Amino acid sequence: MLLKNYRPKPKLVVKQTQVTRAKFQVIDAHNHLGELFGGGWDKKPLPGLLDQLDQAGVVAYVDLDGGWGEEILNEHLDLFKQPAPERFQIFGGVDWGKWAELGNAFPAWAANRLKIQKERGAQGLKIWKPFGLHVRDHLGALVSVDDTRLDPIWQTAGELGLPVLVHVADPVAFFDPIDEANERWEEIGQHPDWAFTSPPFPSFMSIMTGFYNLVKRHVKTTFIGAHVGCYAENLGWVGQMLDDCPNYFVDFSARLSELGRQPYSARRFFLRYQDRILFGLDAGPDLQSYQINYRFLETDDEYFNYNSGEIPLQGRWYINGIYLPDEILAKIYYHNAARLLKIETK
Repeated sequence: MLLKNYRPKPKLVVKQTQVTRAKFQVIDAHNHLGELFGGGWDKKPLPGLLDQLDQAGVVAYVDLDGGWGEEILNEHLDLFKQPAPERFQIFGGVDWGKWAELGNAFPAWAANRLKIQKERGAQGLKIWKPFGLHVRDHLGALVSVDDTRLDPIWQTAGELGLPVLVHVADPVAFFDPIDEANERWEEIGQHPDWAFTSPPFPSFMSIMTGFYNLVKRHVKTTFIGAHVGCYAENLGWVGQMLDDCPNYFVDFSARLSELGRQPYSARRFFLRYQDRILFGLDAGPDLQSYQINYRFLETDDEYFNYNSGEIPLQGRWYINGIYLPDEILAKIYYHNAARLLKIETK
């Protein structure tokens, strides 16, 4: 039998809780609406999207797809923000491809474009994971995450009051050799372009150290580390960065697989940093995925799948809930993001 055909059915008898709706209203601070990551809602009627969010109890939704480019930013502002301003925030981005054309003038140009994006309606800045892996300057050199030439961008974001949501690196295993010891071997096999084996890519820790230096240097700018600060496998490291950088927050989008297999550590992390953690799905407005997240946060259920498919997508393990207290759930679901994103508390 081939491993791809293996379908083990657990015989463990444990409590199963159906959580159809979050205990409190939800702000989804990390998600998408475009075709690639968000289900293509930019090609569907808006009432259907609002109905999906209503069913999940999501009262505000941050769409990060505006960060792909200003044409998409403007399109999404028109499609979502303009007709439903209280339900959507659209983040802008940086066009790294312009560096080759503009040379040394690029950082100032990018900072100025950020001002224009805010005037148009963008409410934050999204930095995608090519930063640190693929972005190169006009001389063809790979740009480090903490390159001081880019300081005008981060300073301008701080001056404009725009939070900067950053995804650098990726799961640690993506940087390891793709062999029998790699815990994400199946996933990388399905997505070979997700492999960033070092070398030739920079090491995972060199990227994370650069990210730390960047956030630490720009104390007047608010940063959000996507996916549990891009290092969900090491909550101690993420916690230390939160301790060292008061201007730093994290979301836990698309990382139930990591958090749920370390439930004791994850629960302690959520309790300690309850004011610095944002809810995010990163799976489009998918009701079943929302419900799995709610189950993880609210129940003490054991050994359940962290996604809706038959086989766990990111590794063949199951997760456990962390049963957070109500006062902390309210912060994670709503109040932290409302404060950070300047959403009127309801």
